[in-house]
Amino acid sequence: MTRTVYVNGEYLPETEAKVSIFDRAFLMADGVYEVTSVLGGKLIDFDGHAKRLKRSLSELDIREPLTTEDLLAIHRELVARNGIEDGLVYLQITRGSPGDRDFAFPDPETCAPTVVLFTQNKPGLADSPSARTGIKVISIEDIRWGRRDIKTVQLLYPSMGKMMAKKAGCDDAWMVEDGAVTEGTSNNAYIVKGGKIITRNLSSDILHGITRAAVLRFAREAQMEVEERPFTIDEAKAADEAFVTSASAFVTPVVEIDGSAIGTGTPGRVAQRLREIYLDESRKAGV
Repeated sequence: MTRTVYVNGEYLPETEAKVSIFDRAFLMADGVYEVTSVLGGKLIDFDGHAKRLKRSLSELDIREPLTTEDLLAIHRELVARNGIEDGLVYLQITRGSPGDRDFAFPDPETCAPTVVLFTQNKPGLADSPSARTGIKVISIEDIRWGRRDIKTVQLLYPSMGKMMAKKAGCDDAWMVEDGAVTEGTSNNAYIVKGGKIITRNLSSDILHGITRAAVLRFAREAQMEVEERPFTIDEAKAADEAFVTSASAFVTPVVEIDGSAIGTGTPGRVAQRLREIYLDESRKAGV
């Protein structure tokens, strides 16, 4: 079945959707995006994604083309039109198409942002086999630009990192800068040692994960100890367990890094409990 997508105010069959070749996301990676999970037909953490989107647009001086209420209505309409029970809604806003290529930003009064949304159907999204078996990661150098806190469409190096991991027979890569782990290619990274959850503190070095914020809140409410600081690959190898969080992977255990088993080499108790809490609470709060 052909999906219905949203492009600049219109709901269209995906086969009829078009964006200009002069759009700055295509030419300059000049745009931002968000991905919101859908469980049981409800949007998970929508408010958090909407707030981060607003911040990303502000940081790049891209004007907001729609209100949060408008975006919520579009998300819901796409979920309904495409019959999504479990899946994802992808949202991208770019600086738009000025009609030609130029390094200088176009006048925002004459160049409207481009808004695109589409759904991805993912039956059983919350029942991923990797949540039961855990994933294996490799470490790679982090050579991305310095504003990783802005969720831009500049995803080439993370994509390359995914492919490096696949070539090594693993699932993902953790990026390392100045000796410390920043984050995974599409997720925030954590280790657990002596019952303490350790994850890098917020800064421009990492994406301010919406799932990260929720998971850490739930962890503290459950009386788990949390320490926000950088950690090294050697610390990860010596940890009792490890995991990652993201909007689509929720909380997923990591069982191996660079060929070394973490803890027992099986998903740890803390990661499993946090996944359970996160999914339970998020389903209750879905919109």
